[in-house]
Formats: sequence, structure tokens, C-alpha cells
Amino acid sequence: MIPARKIMYEVSTSLRQYLYRFDRLRDVPNIYPDLVRFTGAIPYEDTRGHETLWLTVMYPPEVIDDLRRGLIRIYSELKIGRDAAAQEHEHLMVDRIDYGDFGNSKPFRIRVTNLFNDNSDYFYVKQADASRIYGLELEHILSPNRINYIINGNTLIEEHIAGVPGDMFMRDYLNNPALNKVRIAKEFTKFTERSFIRLLGDMRSVNYVVDITPDFEEVQYRVRPIDFDQQSYEGNGNIYLAFRFNSNRPVTRLAFEVLNRKSIDQYVNEEHAQMARRAKVESTRLRTLLGIMRRDTIAPDAHVRRLALDLNRMHGTTDFSDCSSMGELTAEHISLMLGV
Repeated sequence: MIPARKIMYEVSTSLRQYLYRFDRLRDVPNIYPDLVRFTGAIPYEDTRGHETLWLTVMYPPEVIDDLRRGLIRIYSELKIGRDAAAQEHEHLMVDRIDYGDFGNSKPFRIRVTNLFNDNSDYFYVKQADASRIYGLELEHILSPNRINYIINGNTLIEEHIAGVPGDMFMRDYLNNPALNKVRIAKEFTKFTERSFIRLLGDMRSVNYVVDITPDFEEVQYRVRPIDFDQQSYEGNGNIYLAFRFNSNRPVTRLAFEVLNRKSIDQYVNEEHAQMARRAKVESTRLRTLLGIMRRDTIAPDAHVRRLALDLNRMHGTTDFSDCSSMGELTAEHISLMLGV
């Protein structure tokens, strides 16, 4: 459904000022250019011994020591904040660096292990892209999830979002008799609506995770996006509808089997109300972000024109006809659907 790899857009001065204001801009090593200078790589295998899309990369001994120091400093800043530099972190070790050549941002996945208890954590180093940053911010403001990331120069640092990858969930969990089908159908319905309202595209099963939380009687599910590259970029309106992707057909089919029309409408209305409340609470931040986004170029003009036509058709309106940027389309869409 997506014809080609998206164009990367630089982070504008106005967006950097916004990031500084809301404490996303940090003085951490601009380490991405150094990470791409690896000298060897082997396929990374999952716990079943199957090759994944990730490569575990290697560096010369004289390079890896400097890299590890910089990566530990970044991890400490991400987790602890500005006080991290004053603390000692000899108990933290970077024990693996993986590279993904499959994404627009060409990410590096860093595994950090605590030597006191062997507990491991992950974070990601990516190329900074304006589309992705707008996506991260809109997720932080409008979704029930908080997003932790920092940026310096062309280096974007993102905290790991834990959960079962969507494709793995459908393969290993969806047919489990213990699965609460109504709850996962409800959550996927709300996730689909949330993505559409803020125009987050390409929510194929590999681009989100399912967070599974045992409750006192049942199990709660939350679907969380992990890829924000296609925030307000594509011109095809169907790209923003998660249920349109073939990889999501099993859970889409399940939703229509266990939910009637009234239930679906109820969950959609619930999501609208919850997002509208978040938008009002964060009205200053949201208005500032969308104001910058309106003036920014984050998609080709042809995509803007086509998406305006598609949104007019989907909503039976002409409200999008005068929009000349993806930011204007996004702001108009949020306003139309949430009434804010």
C-alpha cells in the first residue's frame, strides 16, 4: 500500500525551539554518525533461532570503548535526566548493538545490562526526522501513553516501548482459548480510531505492540505504536486506517465477529471523548506544536493535495480543500473529529 520509502525531512529551527521549550533537546553525544561506521555484522536471531531483520554489528576495539561511554551517557540522560552526569555508572554495560536497515530512520538498538543483577534494557538511536518527531509528540499529547525521547543534532534517542509485536501477537496469542476476545477487539478499535484522528499512517502489524497487563479478574490490553515515520506523510487516506492493512485482517475479523455496531460506535465515541480531554489539558502544547507543523514541510505537495481530497470524501465535507500543508490537514482533522 505504501509505494516507496519516505523522504526524510530536517528538523526546522522552529521545531527545535519547541523541543528546547519542552525539554526534549539535550546535550548528549551526537552519536549516530559514529554508529554507522561498524566493520562487521551478523544476523540477529530471536529466541526460537530464527533470523530477524536486525543485524548485530561490530566495531574495532579502539572505537567500541568510546562508543560505549557515549551510549551509557545517553542512556543515563534518557532514564535519569540532567543529574546523570554527576553520577557514576560503572555497573552499566553496553553488551550488544543491533542495526536495522529496514526502516526509514535506519535505527540502532542498544542493549544495556546492569552488572549487579543482569537485568537488560534497550533504547534506540535513529536519524532525526521531522515527521517522526511530530508523531512522537502527538502520541505523547493525545494518547494514553507517555513517550520518552531526546534529541541532539541529527541524533534521535528513543526509549524502548515494551510489548508483544503485533505480528507475533496474532501468531501466538490470537487463537489462545484464554484470550479475552472482546477486550482485544475493543482496544484495537480504539487504537485504529486514535491513529486515524491524528493521521498516523502505516500501522501494519510490525509497527505496533500489544501491552498485556494482568488485572484482578481479567487481562487488560493496550495497543501502542512503535513506528512514527508515517505521521502525516502519505497522500492515500487508507494508509491511516489500520484495519485496511492485510497483516491486521485476523484482528479486524475478530473485532467484527465479537462486537456489534453499537459496541463499536460506543468505543469510538469513548476514544473521541478521551482524546478531546487530553487535547484540552495540553491545549497550549498542542496548539504550539500544530502551529509549527502547519508551517513546516513534511510531505510532498502531491501528497497534501491527494490527502485533502481523500479526507473530504471520507467525511463528506470540503473543509480540507484550502489546506496547503500536512500540518494544516492534521490540525483540521483533529479539530473536526474532536471538536477542539
